[in-house]
Amino acid sequence: MKNGKLLAVDNLTKVFTKGQGLVKSKIEAVSKVSFDLELDRPEILTLAGESGSGKSTVAKLILGFETPTTGSILYKGEPIANLKGKKDFMRAVQPIFQNPFETFNPLKKVQSYFHETERNFTQTSPGQYPLTEKSLQLVGLTSAEIKDKYPSEMSGGQLQRASIARALITNPSLLIADEPVSMIDASLRMSVVNLFKTLKEEAQVSIIYITHDLATAYYISDRIAIMLRGQFVELGSVKKVLDNPLHPYSQLLKTSVPAPDPRDRWTEDIALSDLETKEYTRKGCKFAGRCPKVFDLCHEQEPDHHAVDDRLVKCHLYA
Repeated sequence: MKNGKLLAVDNLTKVFTKGQGLVKSKIEAVSKVSFDLELDRPEILTLAGESGSGKSTVAKLILGFETPTTGSILYKGEPIANLKGKKDFMRAVQPIFQNPFETFNPLKKVQSYFHETERNFTQTSPGQYPLTEKSLQLVGLTSAEIKDKYPSEMSGGQLQRASIARALITNPSLLIADEPVSMIDASLRMSVVNLFKTLKEEAQVSIIYITHDLATAYYISDRIAIMLRGQFVELGSVKKVLDNPLHPYSQLLKTSVPAPDPRDRWTEDIALSDLETKEYTRKGCKFAGRCPKVFDLCHEQEPDHHAVDDRLVKCHLYA
Protein backbone atom coordinates (compact mmCIF):
# COMPACT_ATOMS: atom_id res chain seq x y z
CA MET A 1 0.00 0.00 0.00
CA LYS A 2 1.37 3.38 -1.02
CA ASN A 3 2.14 5.81 1.82
CA GLY A 4 -0.75 4.59 3.99
CA LYS A 5 -3.43 6.32 1.90
CA LEU A 6 -7.00 5.15 1.79
CA LEU A 7 -7.56 7.23 -1.33
CA ALA A 8 -5.00 9.14 -3.40
CA VAL A 9 -6.22 11.37 -6.23
CA ASP A 10 -3.44 12.86 -8.33
CA ASN A 11 -3.78 15.42 -11.13
CA LEU A 12 -7.23 14.09 -12.02
CA THR A 13 -8.70 15.45 -15.27
CA LYS A 14 -11.89 14.59 -17.13
CA VAL A 15 -12.61 16.08 -20.56
CA PHE A 16 -16.05 15.93 -22.15
CA THR A 17 -16.78 16.76 -25.79
CA LYS A 18 -19.70 19.15 -26.27
CA GLY A 19 -21.58 19.51 -29.56
CA GLN A 20 -22.02 17.35 -32.68
CA GLY A 21 -20.54 16.99 -36.13
CA LEU A 22 -17.97 19.62 -37.03
CA VAL A 23 -19.08 21.97 -34.26
CA LYS A 24 -17.46 20.50 -31.17
CA SER A 25 -15.74 21.90 -28.12
CA LYS A 26 -13.97 20.24 -25.24
CA ILE A 27 -14.80 20.98 -21.62
CA GLU A 28 -12.50 20.02 -18.73
CA ALA A 29 -15.22 19.10 -16.24
CA VAL A 30 -12.45 18.21 -13.77
CA SER A 31 -9.04 19.79 -14.14
CA LYS A 32 -5.86 18.65 -12.37
CA VAL A 33 -7.54 17.83 -9.06
CA SER A 34 -5.38 16.29 -6.31
CA PHE A 35 -6.17 15.24 -2.74
CA ASP A 36 -5.88 12.21 -0.48
CA LEU A 37 -7.48 10.54 2.53
CA GLU A 38 -5.38 8.85 5.20
CA LEU A 39 -5.89 5.16 5.82
CA ASP A 40 -5.75 5.31 9.62
CA ARG A 41 -7.40 8.70 10.17
CA PRO A 42 -11.06 8.77 9.11
CA GLU A 43 -12.28 12.20 8.05
CA ILE A 44 -15.09 14.01 6.29
CA LEU A 45 -13.86 15.90 3.23
CA THR A 46 -16.40 18.20 1.63
CA LEU A 47 -16.43 19.18 -2.05
CA ALA A 48 -18.37 22.44 -2.28
CA GLY A 49 -19.20 24.82 -5.09
CA GLU A 50 -21.97 26.15 -7.27
CA SER A 51 -23.76 24.26 -10.04
CA GLY A 52 -21.44 22.95 -12.73
CA SER A 53 -18.33 23.11 -10.56
CA GLY A 54 -17.44 19.45 -11.16
CA LYS A 55 -18.25 18.04 -7.71
CA SER A 56 -20.40 15.15 -8.89
CA THR A 57 -18.03 14.36 -11.75
CA VAL A 58 -15.25 13.80 -9.20
CA ALA A 59 -17.57 11.41 -7.34
CA LYS A 60 -18.37 9.48 -10.53
CA LEU A 61 -14.67 9.15 -11.33
CA ILE A 62 -13.89 7.74 -7.87
CA LEU A 63 -16.79 5.30 -8.08
CA GLY A 64 -15.70 4.14 -11.52
CA PHE A 65 -18.83 5.45 -13.27
CA GLU A 66 -16.60 7.64 -15.47
CA THR A 67 -13.07 7.07 -16.75
CA PRO A 68 -10.42 9.78 -16.16
CA THR A 69 -8.92 11.43 -19.21
CA THR A 70 -5.60 11.86 -17.36
CA GLY A 71 -4.38 11.55 -13.80
CA SER A 72 -4.79 8.73 -11.31
CA ILE A 73 -7.04 7.50 -8.52
CA LEU A 74 -5.60 4.93 -6.13
CA TYR A 75 -7.61 3.07 -3.51
CA LYS A 76 -5.24 1.58 -0.93
CA GLY A 77 -2.46 1.91 -3.48
CA GLU A 78 -4.33 0.14 -6.31
CA PRO A 79 -5.59 1.99 -9.41
CA ILE A 80 -9.37 2.30 -9.48
CA ALA A 81 -9.32 1.05 -13.08
CA ASN A 82 -8.05 -2.31 -11.82
CA LEU A 83 -10.73 -2.51 -9.13
CA LYS A 84 -13.81 -1.51 -11.10
CA GLY A 85 -16.53 -4.15 -10.77
CA LYS A 86 -14.62 -6.19 -8.20
CA LYS A 87 -16.59 -7.24 -5.14
CA ASP A 88 -13.98 -6.10 -2.60
CA PHE A 89 -13.95 -2.57 -4.00
CA MET A 90 -17.75 -2.45 -4.30
CA ARG A 91 -17.96 -3.52 -0.69
CA ALA A 92 -15.45 -0.94 0.54
CA VAL A 93 -16.58 2.16 -1.40
CA GLN A 94 -20.30 2.86 -1.25
CA PRO A 95 -22.33 5.69 -2.84
CA ILE A 96 -25.20 7.60 -1.26
CA PHE A 97 -27.24 9.54 -3.80
CA GLN A 98 -29.20 12.76 -3.62
CA ASN A 99 -32.76 11.55 -4.00
CA PRO A 100 -33.66 8.39 -2.06
CA PHE A 101 -36.86 8.02 -4.09
CA GLU A 102 -34.69 7.51 -7.17
CA THR A 103 -32.38 5.10 -5.34
CA PHE A 104 -35.15 2.58 -4.66
CA ASN A 105 -37.42 1.05 -7.28
CA PRO A 106 -40.98 2.14 -6.41
CA LEU A 107 -42.29 -1.35 -7.28
CA LYS A 108 -39.82 -3.15 -5.03
CA LYS A 109 -40.03 -3.53 -1.25
CA VAL A 110 -37.29 -1.68 0.62
CA GLN A 111 -36.31 -4.66 2.76
CA SER A 112 -35.46 -6.67 -0.36
CA TYR A 113 -32.52 -4.32 -1.07
CA PHE A 114 -31.09 -5.06 2.35
CA HIS A 115 -31.52 -8.82 2.07
CA GLU A 116 -29.99 -8.93 -1.41
CA THR A 117 -27.00 -6.83 -0.34
CA GLU A 118 -26.37 -9.01 2.71
CA ARG A 119 -26.63 -12.22 0.69
CA ASN A 120 -24.33 -10.90 -2.05
CA PHE A 121 -21.55 -9.63 0.19
CA THR A 122 -21.60 -11.83 3.29
CA GLN A 123 -21.92 -15.44 4.33
CA THR A 124 -25.18 -15.64 6.30
CA SER A 125 -27.60 -18.43 7.08
CA PRO A 126 -30.71 -18.60 4.89
CA GLY A 127 -33.39 -16.27 6.22
CA GLN A 128 -31.01 -14.62 8.71
CA TYR A 129 -30.00 -10.99 8.20
CA PRO A 130 -28.04 -9.81 11.26
CA LEU A 131 -26.16 -7.08 9.37
CA THR A 132 -29.41 -5.58 8.14
CA GLU A 133 -30.60 -5.11 11.71
CA LYS A 134 -27.23 -3.74 12.81
CA SER A 135 -27.03 -1.21 9.99
CA LEU A 136 -30.60 -0.07 10.55
CA GLN A 137 -29.86 0.50 14.24
CA LEU A 138 -26.90 2.70 13.30
CA VAL A 139 -29.22 5.08 11.43
CA GLY A 140 -32.02 4.98 13.99
CA LEU A 141 -34.35 2.57 12.18
CA THR A 142 -35.62 -0.95 12.87
CA SER A 143 -36.54 -3.88 10.63
CA ALA A 144 -40.18 -3.34 11.58
CA GLU A 145 -40.11 0.15 10.07
CA ILE A 146 -39.13 -1.11 6.62
CA LYS A 147 -40.79 -4.54 6.65
CA ASP A 148 -43.10 -5.07 3.67
CA LYS A 149 -42.99 -1.36 2.81
CA TYR A 150 -42.58 0.18 -0.60
CA PRO A 151 -40.59 3.44 -0.94
CA SER A 152 -43.77 5.51 -1.29
CA GLU A 153 -44.90 4.30 2.15
CA MET A 154 -41.88 5.89 3.86
CA SER A 155 -40.98 9.53 4.44
CA GLY A 156 -38.03 11.12 2.63
CA GLY A 157 -36.04 11.18 5.86
CA GLN A 158 -36.72 7.51 6.60
CA LEU A 159 -35.86 6.50 3.05
CA GLN A 160 -32.57 8.42 3.02
CA ARG A 161 -31.65 6.80 6.34
CA ALA A 162 -32.52 3.45 4.78
CA SER A 163 -30.28 4.30 1.82
CA ILE A 164 -27.38 5.01 4.17
CA ALA A 165 -28.09 1.85 6.17
CA ARG A 166 -28.00 -0.29 3.04
CA ALA A 167 -24.59 1.17 2.19
CA LEU A 168 -23.33 0.26 5.68
CA ILE A 169 -24.16 -3.45 5.39
CA THR A 170 -20.90 -4.09 3.53
CA ASN A 171 -18.84 -2.38 6.29
CA PRO A 172 -17.39 0.23 3.89
CA SER A 173 -14.27 2.28 4.57
CA LEU A 174 -15.39 5.15 2.31
CA LEU A 175 -18.80 6.69 1.59
CA ILE A 176 -19.34 9.02 -1.37
CA ALA A 177 -22.36 11.13 -0.35
CA ASP A 178 -23.62 13.32 -3.21
CA GLU A 179 -26.01 16.03 -1.92
CA PRO A 180 -27.46 13.50 0.57
CA VAL A 181 -29.66 15.96 2.51
CA SER A 182 -30.88 18.33 -0.19
CA MET A 183 -34.10 16.36 -0.76
CA ILE A 184 -34.88 15.95 2.94
CA ASP A 185 -37.17 18.17 4.97
CA ALA A 186 -35.21 20.79 6.92
CA SER A 187 -36.44 19.40 10.24
CA LEU A 188 -34.75 16.06 9.48
CA ARG A 189 -31.64 17.38 7.74
CA MET A 190 -29.47 17.72 10.83
CA SER A 191 -30.30 14.21 12.02
CA VAL A 192 -28.76 12.79 8.83
CA VAL A 193 -25.80 15.18 9.06
CA ASN A 194 -25.23 14.10 12.67
CA LEU A 195 -25.34 10.51 11.49
CA PHE A 196 -22.36 11.13 9.21
CA LYS A 197 -20.39 12.51 12.15
CA THR A 198 -21.27 9.42 14.18
CA LEU A 199 -20.24 7.08 11.37
CA LYS A 200 -16.85 8.77 11.13
CA GLU A 201 -16.23 8.73 14.86
CA GLU A 202 -17.69 5.34 15.81
CA ALA A 203 -17.60 3.24 12.64
CA GLN A 204 -14.28 4.75 11.42
CA VAL A 205 -15.73 5.52 7.98
CA SER A 206 -14.26 8.27 5.82
CA ILE A 207 -16.79 10.34 3.87
CA ILE A 208 -16.55 12.52 0.79
CA TYR A 209 -19.48 14.87 1.31
CA ILE A 210 -20.65 16.74 -1.79
CA THR A 211 -22.81 19.77 -1.19
CA HIS A 212 -23.60 23.41 -1.95
CA ASP A 213 -24.81 23.87 1.65
CA LEU A 214 -21.89 25.55 3.44
CA ALA A 215 -23.71 25.45 6.79
CA THR A 216 -23.82 21.65 6.96
CA ALA A 217 -20.32 21.48 5.47
CA TYR A 218 -18.99 23.69 8.26
CA TYR A 219 -20.74 21.59 10.89
CA ILE A 220 -19.52 18.12 9.91
CA SER A 221 -16.37 18.51 7.81
CA ASP A 222 -12.73 18.21 8.73
CA ARG A 223 -11.51 19.66 5.43
CA ILE A 224 -13.21 21.38 2.54
CA ALA A 225 -12.31 21.84 -1.12
CA ILE A 226 -13.95 24.78 -2.86
CA MET A 227 -14.47 23.91 -6.53
CA LEU A 228 -14.82 26.28 -9.48
CA ARG A 229 -15.20 25.01 -13.06
CA GLY A 230 -13.49 21.70 -12.37
CA GLN A 231 -10.65 23.06 -10.23
CA PHE A 232 -9.89 23.17 -6.52
CA VAL A 233 -9.42 26.89 -5.82
CA GLU A 234 -9.06 26.48 -2.05
CA LEU A 235 -8.42 23.36 0.04
CA GLY A 236 -7.84 23.18 3.77
CA SER A 237 -9.35 23.00 7.23
CA VAL A 238 -13.07 23.73 7.03
CA LYS A 239 -12.86 26.25 9.85
CA LYS A 240 -10.00 28.17 8.26
CA VAL A 241 -11.48 28.13 4.78
CA LEU A 242 -14.99 29.17 5.79
CA ASP A 243 -14.09 31.46 8.72
CA ASN A 244 -11.49 33.31 6.67
CA PRO A 245 -11.71 32.41 2.96
CA LEU A 246 -8.70 33.60 0.97
CA HIS A 247 -9.69 32.98 -2.64
CA PRO A 248 -12.06 35.67 -4.03
CA TYR A 249 -14.43 32.95 -5.24
CA SER A 250 -14.55 31.34 -1.77
CA GLN A 251 -15.32 34.78 -0.33
CA LEU A 252 -18.12 35.28 -2.86
CA LEU A 253 -19.54 31.81 -2.18
CA LYS A 254 -19.65 32.44 1.55
CA THR A 255 -21.47 35.78 1.19
CA SER A 256 -24.02 34.52 -1.33
CA VAL A 257 -25.24 31.30 0.29
CA PRO A 258 -28.83 30.75 -0.91
CA ALA A 259 -31.61 29.69 1.42
CA PRO A 260 -31.88 25.88 1.22
CA ASP A 261 -34.73 24.77 -1.02
CA PRO A 262 -35.20 21.06 -1.80
CA ARG A 263 -36.93 22.04 -5.07
CA ASP A 264 -33.82 23.90 -6.27
CA ARG A 265 -31.68 20.94 -7.28
CA TRP A 266 -28.08 21.66 -8.17
CA THR A 267 -26.92 19.38 -10.95
CA GLU A 268 -23.70 18.50 -12.74
CA ASP A 269 -24.89 18.60 -16.35
CA ILE A 270 -22.81 18.85 -19.50
CA ALA A 271 -25.56 21.11 -20.94
CA LEU A 272 -23.79 24.27 -19.77
CA SER A 273 -24.98 27.86 -19.54
CA ASP A 274 -23.15 30.59 -21.46
CA LEU A 275 -21.40 31.71 -18.26
CA GLU A 276 -20.29 28.18 -17.42
CA THR A 277 -18.98 27.59 -20.93
CA LYS A 278 -17.03 30.85 -20.88
CA GLU A 279 -15.48 30.07 -17.51
CA TYR A 280 -14.60 26.48 -18.37
CA THR A 281 -12.84 27.58 -21.56
CA ARG A 282 -11.35 30.81 -20.21
CA LYS A 283 -7.61 31.34 -20.55
CA GLY A 284 -5.90 32.21 -17.26
CA CYS A 285 -7.97 32.14 -14.06
CA LYS A 286 -11.47 30.70 -14.44
CA PHE A 287 -12.84 33.33 -12.05
CA ALA A 288 -11.24 36.33 -13.76
CA GLY A 289 -14.50 37.46 -15.37
CA ARG A 290 -16.26 37.82 -12.00
CA CYS A 291 -13.42 38.52 -9.59
CA PRO A 292 -13.41 41.92 -7.83
CA LYS A 293 -9.63 41.66 -7.36
CA VAL A 294 -8.71 40.75 -10.94
CA PHE A 295 -5.59 42.15 -12.59
CA ASP A 296 -3.92 41.68 -15.98
CA LEU A 297 -2.02 38.48 -15.16
CA CYS A 298 -5.28 36.75 -14.20
CA HIS A 299 -6.46 36.94 -17.83
CA GLU A 300 -3.21 35.56 -19.25
CA GLN A 301 -1.88 32.85 -16.94
CA GLU A 302 -3.53 30.12 -14.91
CA PRO A 303 -2.50 30.49 -11.26
CA ASP A 304 -0.65 27.78 -9.36
CA HIS A 305 -1.69 26.43 -5.98
CA HIS A 306 0.05 28.37 -3.21
CA ALA A 307 0.41 27.18 0.40
CA VAL A 308 -1.10 29.86 2.65
CA ASP A 309 -2.00 29.41 6.33
CA ASP A 310 -2.14 25.59 6.16
CA ARG A 311 -4.22 25.49 3.01
CA LEU A 312 -3.81 25.56 -0.75
CA VAL A 313 -5.12 28.57 -2.68
CA LYS A 314 -5.17 28.73 -6.48
CA CYS A 315 -4.81 32.49 -6.91
CA HIS A 316 -2.21 34.97 -8.20
CA LEU A 317 -2.81 37.17 -5.17
CA TYR A 318 -0.80 34.69 -3.07
CA ALA A 319 2.11 34.09 -5.42
